[in-house]
Amino acid sequence: MRARTLPHSRLRLSGGTPIARKALVLAAVASLGAGLLAGCADDGDNGDEGSSSGGGKGRTTITLGLFGTFGFKEAGLYAEYEKSHPNIKIAENVTERNENYYPALVNHLTTNSGLQDIQGVEVGNIAEIVSTQAGKLEDLSKVSGVNKSSFLDWKWAQATTSGGQTIGLGTDVGPMAICYRKDLFKAAGLPTGREEVGKLWAGDWNKFVGVGKQYKAKAPKGTTFMDSPGGLLNAVLSSEKEKFYDSSGEVIYKTNPAVRSAFDLTAKAAEDGLVGAQTQFQPAWDQTIANVKFAAMACPPWMLGYIKGKSKPDAKGQWDVAVAPKSGNWGGSFLTVPKSGRHVKEAAELAAWLTAPEQQAKLFGVQGSFPSAQAAYSSAEVTGAQNEMTGDAPIGEIFAEAAKASPVQVIGPKDQIIQQGLTDNGVILVTKGKSPEEAWNTATKTIDNNLEK
Repeated sequence: MRARTLPHSRLRLSGGTPIARKALVLAAVASLGAGLLAGCADDGDNGDEGSSSGGGKGRTTITLGLFGTFGFKEAGLYAEYEKSHPNIKIAENVTERNENYYPALVNHLTTNSGLQDIQGVEVGNIAEIVSTQAGKLEDLSKVSGVNKSSFLDWKWAQATTSGGQTIGLGTDVGPMAICYRKDLFKAAGLPTGREEVGKLWAGDWNKFVGVGKQYKAKAPKGTTFMDSPGGLLNAVLSSEKEKFYDSSGEVIYKTNPAVRSAFDLTAKAAEDGLVGAQTQFQPAWDQTIANVKFAAMACPPWMLGYIKGKSKPDAKGQWDVAVAPKSGNWGGSFLTVPKSGRHVKEAAELAAWLTAPEQQAKLFGVQGSFPSAQAAYSSAEVTGAQNEMTGDAPIGEIFAEAAKASPVQVIGPKDQIIQQGLTDNGVILVTKGKSPEEAWNTATKTIDNNLEK
């Protein structure tokens, strides 16, 4: 379910793989257009046709266009809503990969046709939707039951225009912590308790890399401190308020000292052999999880599912979770309601219900999608959450604190292109013998060429 990894993803604790946006591909738009049109909302007069959970004549069908696994159906939320709203039936039309889904969505928004009642938008794409398509979407802040204060401030801000129109309600977020192997830390002479481990690097990514040097001094043979250069770079950048764009929308990645500092820190870690030489979510990287080849990694909640899916059975309980040096976010999505939909009022009400704190808490309990509604953080599903890979670690509490402390970050329309360039055409090259300066020059040249397309 993936071809490339980028900083934002749609991945769940039950397994699966991240979905990433690539360049707009006309062929993808053409091939998917028919699919989106076919899944367009109907008037509910087709009996059970197209329903994800039954239905009948006279019922209004609300359709959702989604990508990857949002988990609403799997968590039983559709069935629950239909039970309390007997005049409604719900059908979802899912495209597996966001890199295919998003170009088609942009095409349909641009032409204002073929849209479903509710459309999902990945966090890496929300800035572009806000800046170019807001006029085609409902202001969901005005829907009954929607309370801005229920959501994380930065999550709400991501889908809000400069004029105050909120065109998307947040589904989930990806607050980052550090997942680490207790057995490898112990073998390298490092502490293993999560609080003590977190203190080693508190407040500073340079300290984190310093712990990597300590690890390397006594590291078990064939292991590195961290999984990949891309993982480290993404973690550092995700904790910055500004990275690739400034608040006015200008591209600043080459002149922003925070970006160059993160790049140089990651490149130095690569030079010193503190990170693996793999690209995340590729088969070779998967094998490093299975074969226990690294000790630590940047870890949003959904990563625990990936770790479980790629690990051998004896890995259960060997992992733990510590607070990251600085809080950041990796992942998350939104629900939007096109104005041209057939059932706008009903769709807006459903979107509000699906993203309400109570439903987000249920979704986390079943699917591991961490709530963007901070009002859900006091729920039993969050406060009592544990994971078999990390034993008794209070993951819900750790991730909740990270979510609340994450910066309100400026997201630009081409963030993913820049992130991919810095990773795939940048820091990874240092593991292959290039100097940090050569890697930076290659990355910036590639990025600038892609931004001009």
